[in-house]
Amino acid sequence: MPKPSAIAIAAHPDDIEFYMAGTLLRLREKGWDIHYCNLSSGNCGSVKMSPTQTRKTRKSEAKSAAKILGAKFHQSISDDLEIIFSVPLLRRVSAIVRKSKASIVLTHSPQDYMEDHTETCRLAVTAAFTHGMPNFKSTPPSKAYAHNVTVYHAMPHGLRDPLRRRIWPGQFVNTTPVQETKLAALKAHDSQQNWLDSSQGLNSYLKTMDDLSGELGKMSRRFRHAEGWRRHLHYGFSAAGHDPLKEALGSECLINRKYEQSLEKVN
Repeated sequence: MPKPSAIAIAAHPDDIEFYMAGTLLRLREKGWDIHYCNLSSGNCGSVKMSPTQTRKTRKSEAKSAAKILGAKFHQSISDDLEIIFSVPLLRRVSAIVRKSKASIVLTHSPQDYMEDHTETCRLAVTAAFTHGMPNFKSTPPSKAYAHNVTVYHAMPHGLRDPLRRRIWPGQFVNTTPVQETKLAALKAHDSQQNWLDSSQGLNSYLKTMDDLSGELGKMSRRFRHAEGWRRHLHYGFSAAGHDPLKEALGSECLINRKYEQSLEKVN
């Protein structure tokens, strides 16, 4: 019987390491195959290198990070600020999902501070929806598969939506045991120290990630470091109530009962 599979689909090289890598590592510990895909090459992520050199450098860094995580690397299919929801890009993302045969798709929050993240989310969700639709043709052609797929949305950057409202996870994954590996994978993106310092004032991108996971750990009231997730509605993807992340990780995945209860409230 083939191993279960999970794929992280993010916008830029280093996004997976900031928001998703810990969960991939915990799944790998449970025997899952894990896949790593950044839709953009990251070609604009430098104030020192040309787009061509930046693209080459960031691809090399991302491949190194994926190797540290033990994940299968998938090539980028776009450039920065060119991730636009379109049929041609959707066909390519659909092929990536089908090749992974993922039961779990990890991607960005539907609400985030920049459009590359939100457009990546839209593409990942719709590509996951096509996993069992043989009449939707992917590029390159890839065989559809029928088993359940569950989409999980990572926390937005800063844990806030674009209108500054606080976002809470529906569940927390304990990433404390794999935090050092997660930091090592992020450190592989060495070119980003100068860029993030210049563009966003993040004078240490490693500390920024460590602080983010620490804040989510405090929010969980159980873990030292955590990643937060919100589960996508199941219609067209899986059976009702299907939560393979919780099933796979057990006590290392904590359900936020207040969040779940808020979903049941009727205005």
